[in-house]
Amino acid sequence: MGHFKTIIGHSPSLESIIRSAKMVAATDVTVLIKGETGTGKELFANAIQKESTRADKPFISLNCAALSESLIESELFGHKKGAFTGAATNKVGLFESADGGTVFLDEINSLPLSIQAKLLRFLESGECLAVGDTKPYHVNVRIIAATNADLNQQVKAGEFRRDLYYRLDVVPLELPPLAKRLEDIEHLIKHFMAIVAKTHGIEPPNISKPALSVLKSHTWPGNIRELRNLCERLSILLAGRTIEPDNLPAELLGNAGIAIPPNFTLPHEGLNLERLEVDLIQQALDRTQGNRSKSAKLLGLTRDTLLYRMQKHGFKGSEK
Repeated sequence: MGHFKTIIGHSPSLESIIRSAKMVAATDVTVLIKGETGTGKELFANAIQKESTRADKPFISLNCAALSESLIESELFGHKKGAFTGAATNKVGLFESADGGTVFLDEINSLPLSIQAKLLRFLESGECLAVGDTKPYHVNVRIIAATNADLNQQVKAGEFRRDLYYRLDVVPLELPPLAKRLEDIEHLIKHFMAIVAKTHGIEPPNISKPALSVLKSHTWPGNIRELRNLCERLSILLAGRTIEPDNLPAELLGNAGIAIPPNFTLPHEGLNLERLEVDLIQQALDRTQGNRSKSAKLLGLTRDTLLYRMQKHGFKGSEK
């Protein structure tokens, strides 16, 4: 099952899903991969296909949110010449092109209701009907679908067919968000930075423990995709250097929720920002009797970020 090694991480939640995916790969059952945007659903779909009996057959992906209703129907099922304005020739659909293989339908929650009916028909009988044709054709294709929305809620709202949902949800695989597999963050960072370094011929940066702690405390709404993009940016800007908390984007430093008082105005003569930071840190330490964790909370920082800034400014005992 070597293709699942491309999925980086050892957290219990991830390993549980990988075990299920390996069992699914050995069968020919329809799979529904659930998960937030950026959790790696297409990576899982690829691994399942490569470990299946269809590994040497076509694997074709389609993002259902990327095309209009008419274009999706033609893309999936094909069309006959003259079926609509602009249909100058016959077009072979993805299902026919993938005969014997696998089709991955990403963001299937965006599939229009009219196309849902045709997809259900295909899942139940293997039957397809090209746009503008009257004679159906049959193909043998495995469907792996993915959704970043709650299909059950869409069914209740009348936006998704209940019968199609049940037909797709034979074996659901729910990928955990990155916030629930924080122990994998360090492995993912090293993996992504190594890829960037090799691609661009640069030395990968190191990451300090305080900076790593900041990254582990982030909620990662964009999940692995967000982390990968950040790693690419840091690898290029800080090649061969050590990444400290101050090198990270402001929204990751934990102080987004602390608002500046509305009556605060920058003095006309300006101010010394570094001296102000030192003073605020000292006030926080005085108020908490030197408690680092409580001081960090008062300042809207993680504890490790506070310790880093204390060390930078020469506070005694900042290593404690």
